[in-house]
Amino acid sequence: MTALRFYLSVAAGSALGAGARYAITLAAAAMIGSAFWLATLGVNLAGAALMTAYSTRAAQSPGGALARWHAFWTTGFCGGFTTFSLFSVDAVVLWQRGQPGLALGYVAASVAGWLAAARLGQRLARS
Repeated sequence: MTALRFYLSVAAGSALGAGARYAITLAAAAMIGSAFWLATLGVNLAGAALMTAYSTRAAQSPGGALARWHAFWTTGFCGGFTTFSLFSVDAVVLWQRGQPGLALGYVAASVAGWLAAARLGQRLARS
């Protein structure tokens, strides 16, 4: 893959991923209101599982179609879909709203959840 095609692939995947995240965030805000952080947590958990599953499958067939689309799906789509920066803002907002326990619980649950989701994605891809 030429450098330009690689960059365009990542950019296209990132645009689709960020668009999907935004749509989910808007839908979640309409449904759950003040629990805005749940949308970010859900997106990041799904992204961790998806990225690990895809990477695991692509590694099982080097040079195949999955390997050729790896940059689009992982760096691009999953990178645009997941968001560490919004997670950080969510945690700060919870803290500033006087909910430090929820903020700390959110941070701990996010990190543990990301690792568990990544492991789940890997296990599903191998089965």
